[in-house]
Order: sequence, then structure tokens, then C-alpha cells
Amino acid sequence: MNLPVIPAPATASAHDGTLIVGNALGVVVQSPELADVAARFVEDVRLDAGIALSLGSAGITLLIDGDGIDDVAPAAGLRADGQAMADERYGLEITGDGVRVWGRTAEAVHRGLTSLRQLITTHAQDGTAALPITRIVDGPRFAWRGLSLDVVRTFHAPDVVRRVIDMCSLYKLNVLHLHLTDDQGWRVEVPARPALTEVGARGAIGNRPGGYYTQADLGELVAYAADRFVTVVPEIDMPGHTSAVFRACPELAPDEIRTIELGNGASLQLSTLDPDRAETWSFVEDVLDAVIPQFPQSAYLHIGGDEAWGMSDEAHAAFVERAAALVRARGKRVVGWQEIARASINSDDVVQYWIDIAESADGDAASSMLPPDLLPILVEGLRKAKHDAPKALAQGARLLVSPTTWLYFDRPHADASSDPEQEVARKRVGLPFYPAASIRDGIDWDPVENTPGVQTEQQIAGVEAAVWCETIANSDELEFMLLPRLAGAAEKAWTRQTSTDWPDYAARLGRQSPTWKHRGWTWFQSVEINWA
Repeated sequence: MNLPVIPAPATASAHDGTLIVGNALGVVVQSPELADVAARFVEDVRLDAGIALSLGSAGITLLIDGDGIDDVAPAAGLRADGQAMADERYGLEITGDGVRVWGRTAEAVHRGLTSLRQLITTHAQDGTAALPITRIVDGPRFAWRGLSLDVVRTFHAPDVVRRVIDMCSLYKLNVLHLHLTDDQGWRVEVPARPALTEVGARGAIGNRPGGYYTQADLGELVAYAADRFVTVVPEIDMPGHTSAVFRACPELAPDEIRTIELGNGASLQLSTLDPDRAETWSFVEDVLDAVIPQFPQSAYLHIGGDEAWGMSDEAHAAFVERAAALVRARGKRVVGWQEIARASINSDDVVQYWIDIAESADGDAASSMLPPDLLPILVEGLRKAKHDAPKALAQGARLLVSPTTWLYFDRPHADASSDPEQEVARKRVGLPFYPAASIRDGIDWDPVENTPGVQTEQQIAGVEAAVWCETIANSDELEFMLLPRLAGAAEKAWTRQTSTDWPDYAARLGRQSPTWKHRGWTWFQSVEINWA
């Protein structure tokens, strides 16, 4: 049956009849631990659909229960919060008399209520929603379902990040990976190194304003996300992408810094932190000691490790191995971009696979768009990249699947918008180096079948999209690139079918837009979709 729910549930059965949901319907909890979940659901339905449910009166019943849950297999992969016993599987039953939502955990009930939210909003009309009589038992394919958000090239204020968290929660994504440091800026407080925010945070790409998150800002964001069962994972990118570090702490910089101008207001630095200098490791320890406590829900710290241009393979491996050891010594697990697999890593580490375009960087189109000094460096890096995933798997690590082709949301939109005013943005926003991608492209793949060397789901930690902000200057442009693509990433991370039927998905996606309208979110109105 075609329920207008994204991600599609594992099992669903329909029967004749409807249940009318309106302001008179209430929400009642049978377990005290569900009180906050219920209150948040009521508020979300008000924002999504303009329907004011009440707390404490009968109609929608929430309970902790395992009825039928084991009909759906547990999720594969790893959780970013490290909770191995967590269970997101839920049941949702709509009858003519009311609604029942259950699961073994409050998180599971929240996931069930997320499906109910979508059903209410997609059926809402004139203050009520006529829901189909149905029973759903559902659970995720992968335990880690995330979005990596670049807050460096454009600094996105806390209110913007909260909107992104709301989007993640709506589509059952449970990880927000914050890319907090890069060449253009430093976005997190390190009290032992105040220059990182006093100096390093000033910039962004071009003339965009800089900024950083105070410890209070991050505490509020982490709590906001946790309330919606989203774990915030911090990334400190090293040993490369450290221009902001060198501006703030010039004593850490090499004697000579080589930079390539990219022609778009950005530059690429070919200098890295030096693993042979004692001051490098004093800096790394200061950063880890400050950053890790600010993200208590995350079992992981992302160490970057990517694009260490100009660094020898031996020095890169030495840096990754020592930095990883320092993270583990502080009780956290390691995640890094796929290049960390060129070092000796542990089986508990997570390797984020992203480079699936190794052949495309050596063509005429790429040559015409890249500075001449950069092309041979990039081609050499991509040549090495094809060995990264197999090396990671050979060391027993699991892959966090983030392939550029399907999950990099800074690719230009391929199809026209049904809103002529969006055509200007479509031609401007998105890295021209990447081939444009349609909405259909985002669901026309499978994490197991399309990841090199992967044979089973057990080799995958999870699925994570990424949005980089070289061409994204503000929150409207960010949302323009996130929606509707984020829903497709969620579909591939949660839904168990390896092949997604495009007409079915397109129909479900088209009915999501009323929620986005009510929320005031910007989305790309692709002509591929018949929007509600």
C-alpha cells in the first residue's frame, strides 16, 4: 500500500475505513517516560498541520510494549551514541476507535509518532485529517543515519542548526555530524587556546561573516537534538584543512605555506600539522580535552583525516594513528574520512567512505574547471582513494557510507524547478565540478550493492549524507539544497528494500510539501515531483 510516509515502513497493512483526527483528539501515555515524547508530538503536529491535539485525553495511546516488534529484524550497523541495546522498532495501529503507538523504548515510540505526524499532515484538510485504517510494524535497516553539516565555509547560527535538526527528526535521521573546523574558520571554543575563536573564527568563504558556537550554544544544540533522538557528532578536521589554526596559532604552521587560489573566493592550502613537532600534540590534546565534553551524547569524535595535501603517506599515517590513540584514551571512539584507512586503525573505528568519483577528475571537463596546479594533486589523491574502502574492511573497520554521487548535497540540482524564481538559484548554487543530480538519482542506488568491497550490511556502520557550503551562502540556500534530498537519504538509510520504486517514492515525496510550507522551510520544487 502507498502510505505517504518517508522512509517507507518495513510492513504495513490496510483495511477499510478512516479515523478523523482533529482538535478534539487527545494523547495519553501509559508509561511516565513517554510524557516528554507525547508533548513534543503534540507541538510538532500543531506546527506541521495546524491541528491542536490535547494531552491527557483519549484518542492516541502511547505505551512501552514489544507486541510484534520482533517481526522486524534489528538494525545493522553502529549507533553514534554507542547504545548497543537501543531499539528503534515500533508499532503503529490506527483503528476506527483511535490510535496506538508502541515500542520497547521511548525512542521507538518517537519514531512511530514521526510516522503518525506524516500521516496526519499529508491527510490534513480544513483542520482535520482522515487517516486510513492501518497497522505498521517498522524499524530501521541501519543504526547510524546521518547528515554532515558544514558550518565553516558558511557559519550557520544556532537557530539554523535547530531547523536542520527538525528536518532530520522528521525523516528519522538520528545523527547530525557537525564539521566544525576547516581552512576558512574555527567554530568551537577551546579555553586553553582562545585565539582559535578570537582569530580563527573570524572568517568564512569570501566576505561571508564568521562566528563560532559558545559552549552554551553547543550545550543547547546538543540538548535540543537529544530531545529529538538525534546525536550530535563533532568533527575536528586534521592534519589538513588547518589554515584557520595557522592564522590563530602561527607557531604551529610550517615555515612555508603553499596555497592554491580556487577562483571562487576560496583557497586550498597545501600545508598540514606536523606530527614530528611536540607543540602539535599539545595543541591536539588541548582541543580534544575541550571539545569532547561538549558532546556528551556522542560516543565518537570525528578526526577528519582527509585531503592532507602535501603530506607524505608516512607522516599522514603517523598523525592519524597518534590522534586516534588520543581520542580512544579519552573514552571516545574514532570516526574519520576514508583516507584514515591508509594508516593502521582499529576494528572499532569507523571509516567514512565518500570518494566514488575517482575517474571523473581526470577528464577534460574537470581540467577546465580546476587550477592547473591543483589537477595533478587531485588526480593522485583520487588514485589512492580506490584502495581506502578495501583497506578499511581488511582491518575490520566498518564503513559509514557517504558516496559523493548519491549523498553529497552540494551537487547542483539537475532538473528545473516548477517555480521560475528558483531557476536563478539552481544555476548558481552547487559545486560545478560535480555533475548535476536529480531527485531520482538520490534514491536510485543501494548502500551495500554500490559500495566497493561490501558484501553484507554487517560491514556498514550506517549511511550519512553531507552538505558542503562553498556555494551556499545563507540558510535559504542551505534548505534549498537539503530539501527534498534529505528525505531520499533517509529512505536509503532506513528502508529495507534494496530497490526503491520511483513512482511510489515520488508520490510519497510530493505529499510532504505541506509540512515544509507550514514550517516555513525552503525546498527545491523539482518538476520531477507532483507537489501537493
